[in-house]
Amino acid sequence: MKEQLNIGLLGMGVVGTGVCQLLAEQREAIAARTGVEIFITKALASPYDDKSAIAQKYGFELTSDIQEIYQDESIDVIVELIGKIDPAKDFILGALAHKKHVVTANKDLLATHGPELTAAAKKAGVALYYEASVGGGIPILRTLSTHYLPDTITSISGIVNGTTNYMLTKMLTDNLSYEEVLAEAQAKGFAESDPINDVDGIDAAYKMVLLTKFAFGMTIEMKDISIGGIRGLAIEDIVYAQQLGYEVKLIGTAQKTPKNHVAVSVGPVLVPKSHPLASIKYEFNGVYIESTGIDRSMLYGPGAGARPTATSVLADVTEIAKNKSAGITESFLTFEQPTQIAVPDELRQRYYIALTEPLSAQQQTLDWIDQESILEKKAFLTKPLSPSELTAALSIFEDGRISQIMKVMEE
Repeated sequence: MKEQLNIGLLGMGVVGTGVCQLLAEQREAIAARTGVEIFITKALASPYDDKSAIAQKYGFELTSDIQEIYQDESIDVIVELIGKIDPAKDFILGALAHKKHVVTANKDLLATHGPELTAAAKKAGVALYYEASVGGGIPILRTLSTHYLPDTITSISGIVNGTTNYMLTKMLTDNLSYEEVLAEAQAKGFAESDPINDVDGIDAAYKMVLLTKFAFGMTIEMKDISIGGIRGLAIEDIVYAQQLGYEVKLIGTAQKTPKNHVAVSVGPVLVPKSHPLASIKYEFNGVYIESTGIDRSMLYGPGAGARPTATSVLADVTEIAKNKSAGITESFLTFEQPTQIAVPDELRQRYYIALTEPLSAQQQTLDWIDQESILEKKAFLTKPLSPSELTAALSIFEDGRISQIMKVMEE
């Protein structure tokens, strides 16, 4: 006779409904592979939002009282898909205090309160899993926590926000301005009515907090990340980048410096067309890893959407089911290293500079400018510079003359 694992579901939006549907389709296959049958037995629902049709279709009870889920001893796992920080944080802490395993896709919460939640899970002796919080359907966190254990990662870079990648792709393919492509993305549901988290790089930065933790074992905060977005990016910059052999992508990067410190940033970057990340279009995501063992590898796939995200959520639940059957509880991540944040000048790199007025003949000969890259005297690439060297170099231009600065990724 197969064992049974019961889920208490918090959140029945697009992803929550996707979990219900996918579990119904895959229950028998999961049971055949794990020896455990998984059921959603109870779900939290607002009394003002009728979810009775979903509950009836998939055979579970509804409650508007979170305590009913906490107190239900038959529930093994609470799956939190409400999103945002409040009330999700209190719900998860409550679940852990009642010794329920927790699976969540809540990147905002984990990036800002991850250590507190992890400590609560450890104290309770239960699992806290969150594969779906980064990359939707891409199994990046578990890959980092298992396959890279015998390896040493030197850098991890990625397109981890589908909204901005969709917008940048459309700016190039349809020759649209930032304002035009944002309006289109909002009309199609790819961007929120208030897109600040996406277009200003905040969503990607949340994910870089988690990727840095899994890649390097270091606990960083949002304040440790240099964060930029695509707001104000001109179509001319994308055209110039194309002429120079690059694609413009919003890239999150965490890399080790020669001093073994970690530098983390998010912002628009010129990516060589030959680089694997350059080929990722529209709402897809990709994470590129460099290490001393495997060398270079990339995981690619849908970064959002009901079914891909639901698949990652259920992968976490299935892992808990397997561990329950074996009588063990495993932490999602055990790799810990002292957190050492790089100072800005530990890294040197090239930059793309765009100007509102052409370079003078004398300025074109400056030794920090790559003369072969100058386009129409208004855009160029620099030679490798530290941030302080860049600031000093650009001081020759009067205020308002620089329209864009972007980092350049190497081959």
